[in-house]
Parts: sequence; structure tokens; C-alpha cells
Amino acid sequence: MSRKLLTSLCTVAALLASSLAATVSAPPPAAAVTKLDRPPKGANDWTCQPTAAHPRPVVLVHGLGANMGMNWSYLSPKLKARGYCVFALTYGLHPVAAPFGAPGGTIPIQDSARELAVFIDRVLRETGAAEVDLVGHSESTFMPQYYLKFLGGAPKVKRYVAWTPLYAGTKLLMLPALRDAGEKAGLAQPLINLVSALCGSCTQFLAGSPMQRKLAEGGAAVPGVQYTTVMSKYDELVIPYTSGYLEGADNYVLQDLCPFNLSEHAAVAFDPVAAQITFNALDPAHRKPIAC
Repeated sequence: MSRKLLTSLCTVAALLASSLAATVSAPPPAAAVTKLDRPPKGANDWTCQPTAAHPRPVVLVHGLGANMGMNWSYLSPKLKARGYCVFALTYGLHPVAAPFGAPGGTIPIQDSARELAVFIDRVLRETGAAEVDLVGHSESTFMPQYYLKFLGGAPKVKRYVAWTPLYAGTKLLMLPALRDAGEKAGLAQPLINLVSALCGSCTQFLAGSPMQRKLAEGGAAVPGVQYTTVMSKYDELVIPYTSGYLEGADNYVLQDLCPFNLSEHAAVAFDPVAAQITFNALDPAHRKPIAC
């Protein structure tokens, strides 16, 4: 795509943004709204005590536009059946939209990370555990990095299994290119402001965004945390899917293990191969061969 065409597209988008901004009043600054009702089966039994076999609770963290019940209905009961204490939350709900059943993950990454910090502290306090393991999908391969790097979370997390991660951000719909062309034309910021008013995290996922650069600085992996990544060649939201590759992690691509696996971004949450990788990552002493 030529620079001239990119600039033209940005101009049109900026005009549309101005029109929308005239009719849509900006919501108040986003604040953390967490919901713990309607957990997936197997999660949030606050009487659960970790065992010697599974000494760390597993905290499941959902993706953008989802909630804990939707995202973890497949994995949560399977982990519980294996003897884990499982916990989940619905985070990142906009304070205006939350009462109307809006999806999670739509406030800025840094605000959602503070919710996660509070939740993990509660899990540790209630269970008496010293650390947790994380399983995150999509946005929650990205947002918890802020918790680990900047909110003191690293000593509290042992293992981190990341489904469809995007450490290098996404180039979905060529949005980073449109943003960069818009910056040169002086049109990018109005668009970013409008999108951020409606979804504070959305522009932060883009490759090259200030947040993506901040989280990647010095290496995305946080020392002391053992990472496992699960990528799919059919991921239509993380572009390219190799954005999820992490130096020093156990990196898996579903189709490298099972060539006929067709799971795309959302379907990974219900993929038995992704689940098997997760079981092995959480309990490496009892690894089992992956069955397609």
C-alpha cells in the first residue's frame, strides 16, 4: 500500500472520527471494575487449599471482549479435576458499561493490571500459597506483563502459560501502518483518542505502540517467570502469529504439533492440544506426549 493511499485513508478516518466525536460524549476516565460472579465450573472455590502435588493456585485471565465464564468454560473444570485450586476474574469492565453486561478488558492495560494485582493478592492470602501460576489468553498474555514488570508481580508468579500471545503487538488490518501514516499527516492522535475513549486497551496492542514498546523494553520475558507460549498459524487477530514467540520460553505452534489443527484465535480456548500443552507446562514433572 502506498504512502499516499495510507494518508488518504487516515484523512477519511479522521473525518469520520470528528463526526463521531461530535455526537458521542466521551465517557469518564476508566476505573477498575472487577466481577467475580458467574465463574466457570471449577473456579473460585475460596475454601480450596493447595496440595503438595499442586502447591500453586492457577489464575485464569481472559482475553479482550470476553469474560471468565466464556473464556474458561473448557479449561477450568479440567484443571479442577486434576486437583488444582483454580481462580478466575472478569476484569477491565468500563464503569459506565459494566452494569449493562459489557465485555471485559476494555480499559487501559495499566488499570486492568492493578485489578489483577489485587485479585492475585487475595488468592495468595486465602489459599496461603506463596506463588500462583497464570494462564492467559489474548489480551491476558499482554496485560499481566505490566503487573509482572511494574507492579511487583514477578515474585508472586512461578509459571505463565500464554495462549495466542502478542509480545510484539499486532499488525491487524494494517492499523500500525495507518497510525504511522496518520502521524506524518498530523491525523493520528484524534483517531487514537477516540478509539481509546471507547476501548482503552485497543490501541495499546498495536505493534509499535508506546505500551507495546514499554512492555518489550529489555526483553518481554520477566526474569524468574517460566513461560510457555501457544500460537496458531490461523490466528486472525495476532498478525503475524509469530508475535507470540518469546525468547527463553517453551514456544509451541499448534500446527507444528498437529498439522491438521484448525484452531484460530478464539478457538484456542477450547482446543484440547492447547490444554495438553498447558497441563504439561503447569506440571512438567509429569509431562505426557501430546495427542492430536
